[in-house]
Amino acid sequence: MGKSKKKRSIIRFTVLFAIVCAIGYTIYANAASKQGAVKVGEPATNFALVDLEQERFELGQNKGKGVFINFWGTFCEPCEREMPYIENAYEQYKDEVEMIAVNVDEAPLTVQSFINRHGLTFPVAIDERREVTRAYGIGPLPATILVDEHGIVQKVHTGAMTEEMVHEFFQSIVPDA
Repeated sequence: MGKSKKKRSIIRFTVLFAIVCAIGYTIYANAASKQGAVKVGEPATNFALVDLEQERFELGQNKGKGVFINFWGTFCEPCEREMPYIENAYEQYKDEVEMIAVNVDEAPLTVQSFINRHGLTFPVAIDERREVTRAYGIGPLPATILVDEHGIVQKVHTGAMTEEMVHEFFQSIVPDA
């Protein structure tokens, strides 16, 4: 085997090895990112956050009521578009369904400004260390988790919601009378 042929074989092997490593890393990264993901039909992971009104919200203390959890950010246009829909539905269902809007790690002043600008009245908490966000395996925003009165995840929705979807989601977790 000539020197140049041996050199080409080494280069081909190196490129092939790099491709195999990249594919392996991609598979590993995808599997690792889904470890915290909530699954429909499983119990929701309990968490506690303090909202901007300094009220403590703990998911586990809401058994007997459906819970609408929305992960969002002020920088997220789809989040901003769906906030008025969520506010309207919250006003309609607040006696039957609990709600918490979990802001993903933004400055309190930025979040409060957003709330004031949109006239939001539902509880908003900031996940300052993204622990809840990670526990629920939240990736792109917005993301909504519906938990029934037994604490079981009924729906995981990623992406913007229409006004009809928001009302349908709230209605779907109203406990049976």
